[in-house]
Amino acid sequence: MSFAAEIEVLIRARYPLIYVQTSEEMRVLPVLLEIAGRRGKKVFEWSYSTGIVPAGTNMQSQKSRSPATKDPLAALDQVMDQVEPAIFVFKDFHPFLARSNFAVIRKLKDIALHLKNSFKTVILISPVLEIPTELDKEITLLNFPLPTKEELGTLLDRILLDVRSLRQVSIELDDAGRDRLLQAALGLTLGEAENVFAKIIVKDARLSGEDVNDVFAEKQQIIRKSGLLEYYATSESFGSVGGMTVLKDWLAKRSAAFTAEARAFGLPAPKGVLLLGVQGCGKSLCAKAISSQWQLPLLRFDMGRMFGSLVGSSEENVRRAIAVAESVAPAILWVDEIDKAFAGSQGSGSSDGGTTARVFGTFLMWLSEKTAPVFVVATANDISHLPPELLRKGRLDEIFFVDLPGEPERVEIFRVHIAKRGRTPENFDLAALAQAAGDFSGTEIEEAINSALYEAFYASTELSTELVLAAIRQTVPLAKTMDEQINRLRSWADGRARNASTNREADPSAHLPRKVEF
Repeated sequence: MSFAAEIEVLIRARYPLIYVQTSEEMRVLPVLLEIAGRRGKKVFEWSYSTGIVPAGTNMQSQKSRSPATKDPLAALDQVMDQVEPAIFVFKDFHPFLARSNFAVIRKLKDIALHLKNSFKTVILISPVLEIPTELDKEITLLNFPLPTKEELGTLLDRILLDVRSLRQVSIELDDAGRDRLLQAALGLTLGEAENVFAKIIVKDARLSGEDVNDVFAEKQQIIRKSGLLEYYATSESFGSVGGMTVLKDWLAKRSAAFTAEARAFGLPAPKGVLLLGVQGCGKSLCAKAISSQWQLPLLRFDMGRMFGSLVGSSEENVRRAIAVAESVAPAILWVDEIDKAFAGSQGSGSSDGGTTARVFGTFLMWLSEKTAPVFVVATANDISHLPPELLRKGRLDEIFFVDLPGEPERVEIFRVHIAKRGRTPENFDLAALAQAAGDFSGTEIEEAINSALYEAFYASTELSTELVLAAIRQTVPLAKTMDEQINRLRSWADGRARNASTNREADPSAHLPRKVEF
């Protein structure tokens, strides 16, 4: 049921108090005016700056203002005195619903009892949810949805119509570019989308499908204001990721899964992926590369920010962070080192009063039930700290094991990092470097090249294969110092997770001919 249909049913059923949580009051009002027109009702709106006025009254109009009704108690008295059928819209009424405003709360409760026998309805519109216990049974809560792709498209068409007459503005939007721009704008309010489209036109004197990064910058503002998530602007691509062909192929097949065509085909939005493996092998780099390839904003979920000192504040922080991620969806939520974030959740009752367990439960519930297109990329190094509930199918789409790179992958990694530093990879003996760097992770290969660069710069010479080989010989890889832990990790992943670099082979014993004895 749409929001308009749902709120009309509540008004017709004489629900006395309806609380609409949204920051887009200007989008709600036309819906209510349309319903009131069909039902033969008047519509009045209240704000602390104007008092009660007929809906749609111009801000500059002094004639319709009612200064006396700026006081919430006086405004509620006028609701009681109104005889004709009407809808009263109270904007930003939440400060008066705090526990200290017992007179307003009591008055609203009296009105709720009175309105059940009348054709009047009070609708509270606020971006903040504030429902006192005394009104818990009297108020019905509705969430006003963010604009759909079609509504954003209508807005964009109106803006294009306004600027087409301006010769200095170039419109370079084909159907694919328009779809990319609207897809990026999903999660913004109409006001935010209008602002960012106007900003692009003013800044570049053009509008094209390549302007999605400007839209992401607008989403970055929303994320910054929340203070709970970090926005990562990344230019990394899968060209910077050596190896992991299976993982890359899996992600490529899901790159278009957030489109309307995918929904029409019956595809659900992908939930997420867990990247488990050895430190320094490119798990975090993959999260950044997914963001670039899919052209979606990357949000880093830092669990350390979630835990507050007040009882219940940690769970509320997680819910707020999730709400912010969903508000800018489609997006990628990167949960780095999730094993450390939820370590000890099973024994949380004796260590922190159960806070970690409750936070973990809130996050797990969202993973299972989420409908917003938020793709979760979780990374982990130590499976012993991973709660088993997280590994259940349905919460994440797949678990990939990221092992140390094999020799062909090391060749590719050397090629990537040498090229990144402005050198020509063909001038180096990549095969010799890859062979010498056995058991090196991608990070250790990068550090070996950096060490060789320092040596070359100090000696006023050019980077060479010999200098890189010397740096490799001086490095003790993590695979040797943590051999037991890595073998334990490999043993666990065998049969439980897909290898990010090689396809799982069928069991050869399944194809052996059956032996019989005569």
